[in-house]
Amino acid sequence: MYMKKMVFVSGTRADFGKLEPLAVAAEAEGYEVVFFVTGMHMLERYGHTKIEVRRVFTNVVEFINQRHGDPMDVVLSKTILGFSDYLTEAKPDMVVIHGDRVEAFACAIVCATNYMPCVHIEGGEVSGTIDEIFRHCNSKLSSVHLVSSDQAKRRVMALGEPDENIHVIGSPELDIHLQDSGVTLQDVRDRYNIPFDVYGICLFHPVTSEADTIGQQAKAFFSSLDKSGKSFVVIAPNNDPGSESIFAAIDDLPKDRFRVLPSMRFRHFSELMKNAAAFTGNSSAGVREAPFLGIPSLDVGTRQSNRAISKGVISCDAQDDRAIQEFLAVAWNTSLKRHSGFGSGSASARFIDLLRQGMFWNTPLQKSFVDHD
Repeated sequence: MYMKKMVFVSGTRADFGKLEPLAVAAEAEGYEVVFFVTGMHMLERYGHTKIEVRRVFTNVVEFINQRHGDPMDVVLSKTILGFSDYLTEAKPDMVVIHGDRVEAFACAIVCATNYMPCVHIEGGEVSGTIDEIFRHCNSKLSSVHLVSSDQAKRRVMALGEPDENIHVIGSPELDIHLQDSGVTLQDVRDRYNIPFDVYGICLFHPVTSEADTIGQQAKAFFSSLDKSGKSFVVIAPNNDPGSESIFAAIDDLPKDRFRVLPSMRFRHFSELMKNAAAFTGNSSAGVREAPFLGIPSLDVGTRQSNRAISKGVISCDAQDDRAIQEFLAVAWNTSLKRHSGFGSGSASARFIDLLRQGMFWNTPLQKSFVDHD
């Protein structure tokens, strides 16, 4: 019996954390699972996280799609060429992409032009910068949509996608957060040399539309964290334009209170989050994963604009020292009620239910715009 081949595309540590539970469930169901690994995974500066993919999956295809400093349009074109060659040779039955990164956009273009079924994870969400443009483009290029909420489904429908092709499953990474991580906090501290008993987590990424000012924002934000006197684990930013100026601000932080890491294994990161006093920065983890875990979260700047739906998330400008200090004084080390606006930790089970129903395999690839009342 022929088992269908599913190719999952991953360009970053973040999207791998979301795709992993779905791919593990599909593999356990008997499907042939392949990971097309590219983007930040292949860069040593960001921890060579391709290694983490290979720790979980044996069938991995690696593709270097960029040199350090390549602009996004060049990365896009390189990825289109590389994935097109791969698709021609591999002939999968389905491709699964996530979110809003340029690698996902490139692969969605290749799938659409080759009439290859493409499943898009977490479409229909809003945020700042060019990410939102890529995300909506990916929705239009894909044939099936697995979204995190009813609100996201309504937005994908507003793009003219048919209701029957949009399925609310929640955010897949919450499946992992809901489970026992398999490691202890002491394991995490030992592995990553984290000396703090009480700590916050910080992820501050570039905003591509604010590349000229993101360095000033980072300097002001990290200065406020330093001023608080508290300790933080800082994860390196992604490789979008503006990352160099963020790295420069991070380099000035005192090493006795700021532990800077290029990346972390997802389950170790999950355990670190579960025990954090607070989450700060502009990562999507701060507006969806932190509220799910009941961790107070400070969302800084415009990168996640309009994305937070939990009252436990406080938003402010990167230069608003007063708001940052108030958050760290009042919310630090408090426990909040779990927020399930982005799912309940059952995305992979819903994904398998859809696979068993055959919905993905029978979706028409000739698309037409649907005007919803």
